Amino acid sequence: MGNRSGSVLVLTNPLDVTADAVLRVLAERRVPVVRLDPGTDLHTGASLTAAYRTGDQRGTLHTASRELDLSGVRSVWVRRASPYEGPPDLDGQDRRFAASQCFWGAGGILASLPDAHYVNHPWANRAAEHKPAQLAAAQRFGFLVPDTVITDNEHEAREFVTSHTDGAVYKPLWNTPYSVNGQPHAVWVREVSEAEITAAVSVCPHMFQAKVDKAFDVRVTAVGDRLFGVRIDSPDLDWRQRQDRMTCTAIDIPEPVARSIAAYLGEFRLVYGAFDFAMTSAGDWYFLECNPNGQWAWQPAETTTAIAHAIADQLVKGSGT
Repeated sequence: MGNRSGSVLVLTNPLDVTADAVLRVLAERRVPVVRLDPGTDLHTGASLTAAYRTGDQRGTLHTASRELDLSGVRSVWVRRASPYEGPPDLDGQDRRFAASQCFWGAGGILASLPDAHYVNHPWANRAAEHKPAQLAAAQRFGFLVPDTVITDNEHEAREFVTSHTDGAVYKPLWNTPYSVNGQPHAVWVREVSEAEITAAVSVCPHMFQAKVDKAFDVRVTAVGDRLFGVRIDSPDLDWRQRQDRMTCTAIDIPEPVARSIAAYLGEFRLVYGAFDFAMTSAGDWYFLECNPNGQWAWQPAETTTAIAHAIADQLVKGSGT
């Protein structure tokens, strides 16, 4: 039986305004909440202890303002916590050692709380973040998937691009931090030509997809069995590049797509998922990806409010039946 009256533990950084939207709902409902950024807070005054004995597991989180019995946590919302980088006053291998111990120790404790309901469990998030696994699951559960190749072979990449006369695009497999002249630089989805395929492809796997002749994009935010769809009209191939240029309106989700989403979430044991689709003029929904921890507060106010309440509902109910 889960703990349906204890605290909600929110793992995120202090600048996460998306989390704030849900925390306001929980405050209105008078649900006790503890917010923790383990990658930094555990080096600046917070502490974490767990004890394991035959037939018993206990733990305590101390923060600047609270002492939390970890056996009383009803739900854990895994949002956008800072990475485990080790204490800033350490250097070199000492800091790397401390960072790895934090990841495996503190991260392991927070991922193993008895009877807690996770949204999403961090290990489920990690499993669902791999683009190849996403595409394989999407195929199994009936989504339309653009022709895709992931390769570190120059010949294979060039052959793929040239064979798709309606165009091909390049997509990074992970949103890796990147800078140009010391300034942060995002790597967006973009069209790629045969001339751009060089031996540099061999440095690492690259993902190429057939360009979908889309009429618009669709974001479906899934929270449990509740789905929130918005149509995205943007002048850009990648609507994230200039969000001030896009418009969003609510859209209905066809039943076959909804069934595939439910099966996909079940496969990865996800409570939450942000699904991106390209919609053609013929009404075909092409699966592009599912971010298991995608942002959602940029959507129209009524959609954002509904999603915030749906997430709060998950966190309030805990794991109890």
